[in-house]
Amino acid sequence: MLVLFETSVGYAIFKVLNEKKLQEVDSLWKEFETPEKANKIVKLKHFEKFQDTAEALAAFTALMEGKINKQLKKVLKKIVKEAHEPLAVADAKLGGVIKEKLNLSCIHSPVVNELMRGIRSQMDGLIPGVEPREMAAMCLGLAHSLSRYRLKFSADKVDTMIVQAISLLDDLDKELNNYIMRCREWYGWHFPELGKIISDNLTYCKCLQKVGDRKNYASAKLSELLPEEVEAEVKAAAEISMGTEVSEEDICNILHLCTQVIEISEYRTQLYEYLQNRMMAIAPNVTVMVGELVGARLIAHAGSLLNLAKHAASTVQILGAEKALFRALKSRRDTPKYGLIYHASLVGQTSPKHKGKISRMLAAKTVLAIRYDAFGEDSSSAMGVENRAKLEARLRTLEDRGIRKISGTGKALAKTEKYEHKSEVKTYDPSGDSTLPTCSKKRKIEQVDKEDEIIEKKAKKAKIKIKVEEAPAATEEEEEEEEGEGVLVVEEPETSVKKKKKKDKKKHIKEEPLSEEEPCTSTAIASPEKKKKKKKKRDTED
Repeated sequence: MLVLFETSVGYAIFKVLNEKKLQEVDSLWKEFETPEKANKIVKLKHFEKFQDTAEALAAFTALMEGKINKQLKKVLKKIVKEAHEPLAVADAKLGGVIKEKLNLSCIHSPVVNELMRGIRSQMDGLIPGVEPREMAAMCLGLAHSLSRYRLKFSADKVDTMIVQAISLLDDLDKELNNYIMRCREWYGWHFPELGKIISDNLTYCKCLQKVGDRKNYASAKLSELLPEEVEAEVKAAAEISMGTEVSEEDICNILHLCTQVIEISEYRTQLYEYLQNRMMAIAPNVTVMVGELVGARLIAHAGSLLNLAKHAASTVQILGAEKALFRALKSRRDTPKYGLIYHASLVGQTSPKHKGKISRMLAAKTVLAIRYDAFGEDSSSAMGVENRAKLEARLRTLEDRGIRKISGTGKALAKTEKYEHKSEVKTYDPSGDSTLPTCSKKRKIEQVDKEDEIIEKKAKKAKIKIKVEEAPAATEEEEEEEEGEGVLVVEEPETSVKKKKKKDKKKHIKEEPLSEEEPCTSTAIASPEKKKKKKKKRDTED
């Protein structure tokens, strides 16, 4: 049986001398305790050495992918086919490929694994002609090359440059703001009107550098820097300026500061272009999703692209808002919805009520893009373009309030009325302006007196009714008359008025039609008795 053994220096093929000892797997390691014992079990038949590290890397990458290298093919055809013996391999996948392409019988078992372990332990003694120092150097070089290949390492994938570039860009912005503010304030003592006319900082510094003293504006040509209208306005303001006079030395220092501002601004534009190119080379999908500045800040915050790829989508969403997050957790308030990702263009063009949703969705898609850029083999930005299109479509549906129906086919859109804010128009009430009372005190007193009189009359009526009810009634007819009199007394105390009302009542009773017989008889009988009673009352009153 032959054994295929791969080393960092080359391919080695060993011949097994004593196959009986291979049956004892547990005690096989004892046979490789010393080089002498190992030489009794296996013997080197052929050794194919690599010429350099690049050839070794190509051979090992082919083995890792389950392919046969051209050099290995030649060795197997030359030696193994002629021997007509089975070949022991360490990888079962490799053995299947050799059997398929070269029609050689391959063996892979636990015994073979133990045999490989023993050969590896005594490799220096079993492979003559290779020095240990050379073996160690080749092993280290191959390990570095192989790890670079496994991680798809290249010079274009160095994200450290991005971290440094974005940090420098932020520092330049701060310094530029300080310099420009100092320049405007310094030159403002001499020509304060210029700062209000020219709002652009770079144009302001260029005009200042070209002209210097405000007396020179009348003869200066600023058509290259300013429009005609602004140029005329600047010249007119220079003639009637309220600024103080300054010396030539002061103007020289101000011009030197303007030169520094212009140079830093030019370098900043150059650095921004460099950052754009590096981001498109290292993380093209992230650049498409959130832009080069936000993507670079995310990478710088995480430390590297690989570290950023290990973060979850929820972490990427609030990356940069750690203080606000822990403050919210401590005070038990709502946690922040976005961090650095807030500055992305997709979140910026969203209405305030949808910013949380879009930032969450954008963070989820951005994490996919980050992992694709960090670990993917393809360097195209097709995935980022596709995901961005999906997010833009989702944003349009949110803005248009297009909600899909849950029931039915799910294709129809729910018809919802567009929201229109209707504010209540409140008119001004002038009654609250004056502190004077609406009615005079005299009228208030008269109203109170009238209310008291009405209350007293009601109380008297109630007392008279109670007395009438308590008095003994001889007959029902008398009770009715007394009640009528009692009520009449309250209303009008004069007797003449009472008599008139009684007569009116009698006439009314006579005029009513008699529908039934019983009430007719009762009224006819009661009439003479009433007349007698009335006569008696009149006599008593007289």
